[in-house]
Amino acid sequence: MMEETLRRGAAAVSTSVHDAVVSHVETRRPALDPTGDTRGMSAPPELPDVVHRAFDASRRAGYVSFCRNETGRLLAALAATREGTMAEFGTGCGVGTAWLRSGVRNDKARILTAELNPKLAAAAIETFDDDPLVDVLEADWSTLMDKGPFSLLFLDSGDPSAVAVDKIADLVEPGGIVVLDDFVPCEMWPPITSGRVDTLREEWLTDERFTTVEVMVAADASALIATRR
Repeated sequence: MMEETLRRGAAAVSTSVHDAVVSHVETRRPALDPTGDTRGMSAPPELPDVVHRAFDASRRAGYVSFCRNETGRLLAALAATREGTMAEFGTGCGVGTAWLRSGVRNDKARILTAELNPKLAAAAIETFDDDPLVDVLEADWSTLMDKGPFSLLFLDSGDPSAVAVDKIADLVEPGGIVVLDDFVPCEMWPPITSGRVDTLREEWLTDERFTTVEVMVAADASALIATRR
């Protein structure tokens, strides 16, 4: 009888603790951001106004391919250290550029971006219509390659041949930063993606013209930050 009573008491305590923990976790569960995804890293739920405008423009255009908020906050933090010309190659509706703009401290910095799709470019232009520090071009991103050198360059790793280190190195000023996103974290060396060596990531991490580090922005996402020597 005594053993049965002790077992019931222990079970009751265990259930009570479990319920308390679940309640605590539920109260701290991240709220949905404007894209419908939960935030993967600790951050305040509020977004900068310019980012809200870019999300609204994306929804109106039916476009849902853009950098995640964790990457955006990284861009804003890096942009706050920059002056001179920054750029995003291929902006979609301008979400990545909006995150960069949210970090700009003064009028010594400007941001250039380009989008070839006329509908998406129009949406991005609308977002930054009254902003003298942002220029959006309706053009292929390659048109920006002669407008450097850049103090910060934001690139998507989706087309490895387009953002190979040899094509980008001379576009960045000494001390300038390149951010490449859309990687999956990997603990192996050389880095492996989908069963194959990720040569893009390997080249950026070993090129002597840059000091490069891979940082996790969420449990399932990482970015490369490369500083030109």
